[in-house]
Parts: sequence; structure tokens; C-alpha cells
Amino acid sequence: MSEIATAFAHAFRLIVELDPKLVEIVLRSLGISLSAVAIAGIVGMPFGALVAITRFPGRQALIILLNSLMGLPPVVVGVVLYLVLSRSGPLGIFGLLFSPTAMVIAQTCLITPIVAALSRQIIADLYEEYRELLRSLGISTRRAIWTLIWDGRLSLVTALLAGFGRASGEVGAVLIVGGNIVHVTRVMTTAIALETSKGDLGLAVGLGIIVLVLSIGINAAAVVTGQFARRIQG
Repeated sequence: MSEIATAFAHAFRLIVELDPKLVEIVLRSLGISLSAVAIAGIVGMPFGALVAITRFPGRQALIILLNSLMGLPPVVVGVVLYLVLSRSGPLGIFGLLFSPTAMVIAQTCLITPIVAALSRQIIADLYEEYRELLRSLGISTRRAIWTLIWDGRLSLVTALLAGFGRASGEVGAVLIVGGNIVHVTRVMTTAIALETSKGDLGLAVGLGIIVLVLSIGINAAAVVTGQFARRIQG
């Protein structure tokens, strides 16, 4: 019991005093995850909107695939990217393995299907409401996509928040392609695993508290944003 109390006391002291090691890890984690979310949003939202408002052979199969990829195992993504980015892989020439860039790529691969699938559902609901109006105005598919994305921007924030939540709590893929290198690729989740195995429970608990606070904050933001979006649309 005393060991637990000591660990929490040390953790809170690190947080309150803004320990440089802890701050460095947190900032790197946020930078990598936010970069991945930005890329996933740029790619996933238009793609989800395109799937939502167009009809083509295999569309239903694509929707099923998108929904299935929302639960893509991180370690599978990590192993595949490791093979692709390693020196003997097709992208080995760029030397991206064990770098923050590789970690951004891994997280982007994991959260883009989430953003795309959630965006597709949100845009599909909006399209049902505005379909006749868009057709009567003769708006092209491309313009319709951006119109619906803009109109549903508040609801689409929840898709980005869901992606950020998955990215910030991910450990398997980033550990494989990042290598958990101190001052280079060590992020909150990989640091927690390492420090726990080393017995440095204070830092591990401190980072765990921050991850938990981020998770609660993301979920709260998603709920508030969703309620505000429904109020505006209603």
C-alpha cells in the first residue's frame, strides 16, 4: 500500500512541477497524434462523404470494409509498416523506420478508417435531408461533398475526436515502428510500458494520469460537440 501511495505522490509531483522528461514525452505524443488526426481528417472525411453520396458497384462491400477496419489490430499495422519501411522494404530507402514520421504513418493508418466510416454515416444522414435541394440546384458531386462537410462540420468534429482518442492511446504499432527511443520516439503509452517494467512507477503513473485525463476530456468534448451540433441542426 505504501508503494502505491509513494508512486502516486511522485506522479503528482512530476505533473505539478512540470518535470522536463514528462513534458517532453507528452508534447511528442500530442504532436504525433495531432499530425495523424490532421492527415486522417484531410483524407478520411472527403472519402467518407464520397462514399455516402455516390452509388457504385461494390459500395456496400466498401462500407463493410470501412466499418471492419475501425477495429484494425495495431500490431498488424505495425508489422506491415515495419516490413515496408525496413531497409529491405520498398520504402526502406527513405530511412523512416524508428522515427516520429513512421509513428505518424502508423497512427494515420489506424485512424483514417475510423474518421472515414464515421464521416460517411454523418454525411449520409445530412444527404438524406438535403438531397432534393442539392439536385434541384444542379450542384456537382464535388461541390456537394464540400457543402455537406461544411454543414456537418460540428458533427464531424466528433469523428476527429474519436480518431484522436484511438491515436493517443495506441501502443502496439508505434512501439514496433518507433522503437521507443529516448528523446526521439518515446511517447506516453510506450513510456508507461517501459517505466513500469523498469520499476519507475512514479513516471508511469504520472503519464497514465495524463492519458486518462486526455481520454475523459476527449469523450466529454465529443458529447458536448454532438449535443451542440444537434441543437444547431434542430
